Amino acid sequence: MINLKENKISSEIIYQGSLLDVRRDQVRLPNGNTSSREWIKHPGAVCIIPQLPDNRIALIRQYRYPVQKEMIELPAGKLDENEKPEICAIRELEEEIGYRATKLAFLTNIHPAIGFADEVMGLFLAENLVKSTINHDKDEFLELMPTHLEKAVRMVWHGEITDVKTIIGILWADHILS
Repeated sequence: MINLKENKISSEIIYQGSLLDVRRDQVRLPNGNTSSREWIKHPGAVCIIPQLPDNRIALIRQYRYPVQKEMIELPAGKLDENEKPEICAIRELEEEIGYRATKLAFLTNIHPAIGFADEVMGLFLAENLVKSTINHDKDEFLELMPTHLEKAVRMVWHGEITDVKTIIGILWADHILS
């Protein structure tokens, strides 16, 4: 088996923000040469597949500034400092769609952007939802889109949903709930 590991020689923080850090590392390549790697240090996140009481899944529509358009997504959010993924999933579900899950199941971890970020995102299935008071983040504007799973799958295959975490979540939901 070929050794593919790159070993860090040095690292510097290029930018440190409230959400993430941008870093530039010097690495030794498997062939002995050196190169640089720019990457984002991310605190981690969760993505939730909420199954509503009527068996539809809760998608949301929100404007995403980096791509300059409205996107259709599953509820998701970043981990707060020292927050467990399960707690984050419960919090984000309530903040984004106004429901609490009485049953939450961890499905898998995904790595949404391995070419430039170390983000690990936990994928959860939320069932037995109970309506709660909506407590949206003050800078977050979104629309709840209850959607039949079959329609969500068609939206993936027709390119109407292009967000990677949502595509993965919908395909997991199709596998588990169908």
